[in-house]
Amino acid sequence: MRAVVQRVTRAKVTIEGQIVGEIANGLVILLGIALDDTEEDADYLATKIVALRIFDDLAGRMNVSLKDSFGGLLVVSQFTLYGDVRRGLRPSWSDAAPPEVAEPLYEYFVQKCRQLVERVETGSFRKIMHVELVNDGPVTLMLDSRKLF
Repeated sequence: MRAVVQRVTRAKVTIEGQIVGEIANGLVILLGIALDDTEEDADYLATKIVALRIFDDLAGRMNVSLKDSFGGLLVVSQFTLYGDVRRGLRPSWSDAAPPEVAEPLYEYFVQKCRQLVERVETGSFRKIMHVELVNDGPVTLMLDSRKLF
């Protein structure tokens, strides 16, 4: 499971002009799910992300977690994180989980996040979405559950 995590001052997801998810200060998570991912991968990433000390403390140092800063999460499914462009110019999606496998794991990840922080918003699985955000810092991290175990 892969996640691109961005610290934001605000973010929203719209579908056909309708806002479906919106947060103020917090994190946007673009989440990609691989063929062999499990709930263990989701548990690990959700727990790790909300505990990352990437928010400023009173001294201006990154020393505060999302959980401690009371920020929100905006979780957006992003199968293109598993696009493989090592050969040719057209990405291969062969490592990405098919929708019938990915969607339950995405929902599981979101529920795990809701157990850990108060405010969790989402996009919509398998929909064309417009994601708008103001990256704070900018702070952007990439996490991969297989590279972190």
